[in-house]
Amino acid sequence: MKENKVYEIRLKIFLLRDIPVIKIMGKEVEFIDSAMAKDSKWLEYHEKNCLKNYCMGGLYPIEKDGIYKKEKIYTIIIRTVDVELAKYFSKELRNHYTESIKGLTVENRILPKKFIGEIYTLTPLIIKTDKGYWRDQISINEFERLLVENLIKKYNQYTGEKIDEDFQLYTGLTFMNRKPVKVEYKGIHLLGDKVNLKISDDTRAQELAYFLLGTGIGTMNTRGYGYCNYRWL
Repeated sequence: MKENKVYEIRLKIFLLRDIPVIKIMGKEVEFIDSAMAKDSKWLEYHEKNCLKNYCMGGLYPIEKDGIYKKEKIYTIIIRTVDVELAKYFSKELRNHYTESIKGLTVENRILPKKFIGEIYTLTPLIIKTDKGYWRDQISINEFERLLVENLIKKYNQYTGEKIDEDFQLYTGLTFMNRKPVKVEYKGIHLLGDKVNLKISDDTRAQELAYFLLGTGIGTMNTRGYGYCNYRWL
């Protein structure tokens, strides 16, 4: 069984042009995807239809006026459970650039394993249904089932084991948005949610909660969605 470690890459970047907040995730994705395309192994990984085991947040500090500024330095945090991918990102992203973003410096760390009290999304969580946004299609119970199933699927695929699914991941789920959060992907708009999960003290729940910090929650994590932060107890 693979060891469960979450690798965090803090990448300082320099913006080469102004970018509105609705476009920022697309520009980050373009930056990371094009770095993966420089190596045949990681290009194949990127293009393969499989779970990718990494996620990233938006730019920090946040711009209150919704425009990220040309010639200003920001930080992107990328997390992964794949040590080889962490090494590749650390090596390549610091010198990589696109027409919008130039990489500067990288700091690496392994997230410590402590008791997790809660996890909350910093970028919208996307749960797909056949007909679009889930609230119009399925119940809250079905939404929660899909959320947990998606996480277990990622964990099983990565570790190569099939875990016992008879456990409680969280004791409470709170939606932090009153209306759906609109996000842009490939020129179309999707709807997502911001959530807070009170994590159960069950050993398996704690293991999976730590794991999802490296993979994101829900779907489209490598497109910048479902990236989470945490509070320890």
